[in-house]
Amino acid sequence: MRLIFGNAPLRNRVFLTGDVLLIFVSVLGSFALRFELGPLFDHYLPQALRMALLAIFIKPLVYWIFGLYRRLWAYASTRELILIVSAVTTASIILSVAVIAMTYFQARSPGYIGFPRATLVIDWLLTLFLAGGMRLSSRMIADNRSAASNGSRLSTTSIRRVLVIGAGDAGALVVREIQKNSQLNLKPVCFLDDDKAKQKSQIHGVPVVGLLKDLSRVIKARKIREVIIAIPTAPGDVVRRVADVCRQERVTFRTMPGMYELIGGRVSVSRLREVNINDLLRRASAITDDRRIGSAIAGRRVLVTGAGGSIGTELCRQIARWGPSALILLGHGENSIFRAYLDLIGNHPDLPMHPVIADIRDRDRLTAVFDELRPHVVFHAAAHKHVPLMEVNVEEAITNNVLGTRNLVETALTNGVERLVMISSDKAIRPTSVMGATKRLAELMVLDAARTSELAYSAVRFGNVLGSRGSVVPRFQRQIAAGGPITITHPEMERFFMTIPEAVHLVLHAGAMGKGGEVFVLKMGAQIKILDLAEDLISLSGLEPGKDIEIVYTGVRPGEKLSEELWDQWATFDSTRHPDILLLSEEDILSGDALHNAVEELVHLSREGAASAILKRLDVLIPGASVRDTPPPDLTSLI
Repeated sequence: MRLIFGNAPLRNRVFLTGDVLLIFVSVLGSFALRFELGPLFDHYLPQALRMALLAIFIKPLVYWIFGLYRRLWAYASTRELILIVSAVTTASIILSVAVIAMTYFQARSPGYIGFPRATLVIDWLLTLFLAGGMRLSSRMIADNRSAASNGSRLSTTSIRRVLVIGAGDAGALVVREIQKNSQLNLKPVCFLDDDKAKQKSQIHGVPVVGLLKDLSRVIKARKIREVIIAIPTAPGDVVRRVADVCRQERVTFRTMPGMYELIGGRVSVSRLREVNINDLLRRASAITDDRRIGSAIAGRRVLVTGAGGSIGTELCRQIARWGPSALILLGHGENSIFRAYLDLIGNHPDLPMHPVIADIRDRDRLTAVFDELRPHVVFHAAAHKHVPLMEVNVEEAITNNVLGTRNLVETALTNGVERLVMISSDKAIRPTSVMGATKRLAELMVLDAARTSELAYSAVRFGNVLGSRGSVVPRFQRQIAAGGPITITHPEMERFFMTIPEAVHLVLHAGAMGKGGEVFVLKMGAQIKILDLAEDLISLSGLEPGKDIEIVYTGVRPGEKLSEELWDQWATFDSTRHPDILLLSEEDILSGDALHNAVEELVHLSREGAASAILKRLDVLIPGASVRDTPPPDLTSLI
């Protein structure tokens, strides 16, 4: 018993004392129920007392082993209920064995009165009821106190009446958290959900009162002051409809992050945040078999180039949850790698991580890193990506995107890397920019390596991601914060957009499907006008486009197209196991010695500073390219 008491907190000593008393009551109660109080009960009382002594010794010890004295029962849930059943059942089985053994030896002695074995089953049921009831009553007391606290605050504090969109698991969790935390000053009033089967039902005492189309009416009728969108799988059009109504009714609205952002996370009220542009543009999450990702990553040493960038960092975050044996963060910028490392090590302290400062253009450094850390899987996200900036730094685009990729691919081949996934871009198709042309050459080198080695090397091509460093959304946000104007190159400019977590999740799926030599393309949906994006950002900031924030057109920048493409016109594509990933079939435009010689020539020209010659060669090498037709850029166009 001292082992159980030890230095345990007072609440657990109380539970232990209660258990001892209830165990005694349970044993005597089982005999009383079996024989009723009378001569038979008195006849078997010695056996009952012996069983009670055994039970008082055995059951608390089993409860301690199962952790029943280490739990905070005020927060008990279904998991704790299962634990109680398991502990009580195990203790009763052990007690039954002990009692049967005891009676076996007693049967040999004179005056043996027998043992009613039915009492063992009755005792199990009584113990389950009493031990479980005592613990779950703590939860009920805590809930009553919380409700009383909320009630007292209603009379003294301004409580915000909340409407929750979505009566599913996430919505139930949000309501439960709000009810338990009175300091939030929130009161869940009702749910809206488009599932007609849920209408007129209640969740944690909160009714489902209508469909999403009833939002405006319900806000007015129930005096709602805040709306919470609790549907992590909600597509952007649903979030947009809710946001539009809330702005019109002048109520606050918040949301949970999308499903891809919650991967590996815990849904709770603390994850609620203001609706942002990612929510308005996200699409419904596809239901997929994630085991394929696990089979490609779990137990492997995984290296990510460009690990300090927006895509690279998110790759590392999602890879970490799949249990690699080691994660190698390789990047050129020490500050970005340091930030990514701190973020990851805080969430995955037991995962071996190696932050490596290295430039992929340095072949000797790459060789040393691969020789030491021996990665099995490589995700190649390192690249110069800013279109206008590469127009005035042609040589850098070649050495980083082309030479760097060649160094990485060849080093991977030499070291037997079993899987390599390159992050490509929609700008690689019929490129009008240096950046797009160099990404197409990088794709070709990866595919050529796959064909010659028969290893699972592939490329994944997609469009813009929202919120990456230096991209249009952060720039618009800075302009809005400064009071405007927002600058847009052309009113008809449009792009494919995808959230960073969604893009990375699909990259991992595509990479896991690759057998070698594939170009996977992510389904990006319809292209979105940059003008619409700007107006949405202004509205989300609580301002009015054209009135509070002016929009100014500056003209198309060098290397830009009005719209993008994801594959060449002559290419064909097939579906894959994932509904949002396509497999392209493209012509072999450059491979083998011809590709090797072309890369050698471009690298030589970059070292000679021959930018004009590079542009001419890119147009010759890549079908449909028109890089050299771009007028000389003005540095002010980079803004």
